[in-house]
Amino acid sequence: MFGNSYGNDRGNDAPIKEGGEYDVKIEDTGRDGDGIARIEGFVVFVAGAKVGDEVKVRVNSVRRNFGFADIVE
Repeated sequence: MFGNSYGNDRGNDAPIKEGGEYDVKIEDTGRDGDGIARIEGFVVFVAGAKVGDEVKVRVNSVRRNFGFADIVE
């Protein structure tokens, strides 16, 4: 069962969780203009962030292979 994500649509294997706050560095830009950060290799899209920004984010949604977060002000 280790690493088995069958039937797991809540992202339980992700190294982040909804509502969690993390310090990240924006490494890239997504096609919609969102910043992209990685937490333990897990991709997180950050609305309103630009490459090079170092920000604290709050995760608002976690999918199987990526998550979405907003900058904490």
